[in-house]
Amino acid sequence: MRMLFGTDGIRGKAREFPLDEQTMFALGQALASRFISVSSRADILLGMDTRESGPEIANALAAGIRKAGGDATFIGVVPTPAVAYLCCTSDASAGISISASHNPFEDNGGKVFGHDGMKLADSLEKAIEEDLMSLRDEEGVIEDQSLQESPALIQQYESFLAGNFPPLALKGLRVVLDTGHGAAYRIGPDVFRELGAEVIVLHDQPTGVNINEQAGALHPEAMAERVVEERADFGVAFDGDADRAIFVDDSGKVRDGDEILFLWAERLMEQGKLPNATVVSTVMSNFGFEKQLEADGIRLLRAGVGDKYVLEMMLANQSALGGEQSGHIIDLAVHTTGDGIHSGLRIGELLASGKAKFSTLRTFDPLPQILKNEKVASRPPLDSLPRYQMAAAEAERQLGHRGRILVRYSGTENLVRVMVEGDNAAEIEQIATRLLDVLRVEIGSMS
Repeated sequence: MRMLFGTDGIRGKAREFPLDEQTMFALGQALASRFISVSSRADILLGMDTRESGPEIANALAAGIRKAGGDATFIGVVPTPAVAYLCCTSDASAGISISASHNPFEDNGGKVFGHDGMKLADSLEKAIEEDLMSLRDEEGVIEDQSLQESPALIQQYESFLAGNFPPLALKGLRVVLDTGHGAAYRIGPDVFRELGAEVIVLHDQPTGVNINEQAGALHPEAMAERVVEERADFGVAFDGDADRAIFVDDSGKVRDGDEILFLWAERLMEQGKLPNATVVSTVMSNFGFEKQLEADGIRLLRAGVGDKYVLEMMLANQSALGGEQSGHIIDLAVHTTGDGIHSGLRIGELLASGKAKFSTLRTFDPLPQILKNEKVASRPPLDSLPRYQMAAAEAERQLGHRGRILVRYSGTENLVRVMVEGDNAAEIEQIATRLLDVLRVEIGSMS
């Protein structure tokens, strides 16, 4: 079982295990040694978001990579998907994106991609963990690596984003972008403008400590207000590493990943470009989304939570489009991972090519759904909690075939998540509250 790698890489408090410099140095060593043992070389790319701890982690990783005999190339501040893209379009053995995504600045993390631009298999992550722990030296000295940003690599990624669309594909659109003081703060506005959009930018002044702070994908309220004020066509809010995006239509209504995935899938279906008439999402996606897709002749497959598992199911079923309610969307025709900027451009192209406003486009009638989160002191297996098991069984009997219950631990934070879906909003609220109360008592809360 993996102890350090979760559903989205390694994550934790910056400067604390496993995000301390000694562990990151050992990770660099372990990763480079693995690739050298297979192919006699290890060229590893490093990118990061705007957190103040990023340069320290990048330095430690580069020092470890070079200690093992590998080469480390620092890209600079770029979205996570830039690291994935540059891995599979270069001779790089692997790449590491230093980011904690939507988490506050105190956190950080590392997402590792192979040469194919995809996250490593669980088995390889486990092996790297074991190597890392054997190499870790609490007393080791980590020298300054004098890392310098690589403008040519950043430009290569920008050219890739713009190159997927006709010149001036967004001409005539007014767009509000909320970059969340994160990794997209320069690249996002630049590419939207290159394709002809008029861009109003929010939260593009990173200080190292303000990433995601009342901004970006988790806090789209300010963007929604600005879209209405500016009479913009739509708005896009990115999370800290810009691998996902949340949208706002011209009326100021927030549109989540399910709705964006629906519009995208319907357009591809119309164009005859949706292989096997299949879309992949997760167990979190709304049942109303699934029902409407089915009525329109599109099959929805559900993967476990995490874009890594969405991608695995897409590859297994030869699907070109998949994503999550949270806004990760994978367009396998051009990319190997979720890319918030690409998603924003694709929806912009959809709007620019049609005559209807975003707010008038048909989507689906969502089934009432509630998601409650609670910080927990530990993460015991849910099937080991007798009081919770009794409460869950009672809730399942109450809902019957009218809804769904999904309870799981977060893959990136010490949270338990309770999702209940059904045809009665008051009933699902009551069920979710009851289950969370039981878990709070049985596990222990950190709130």
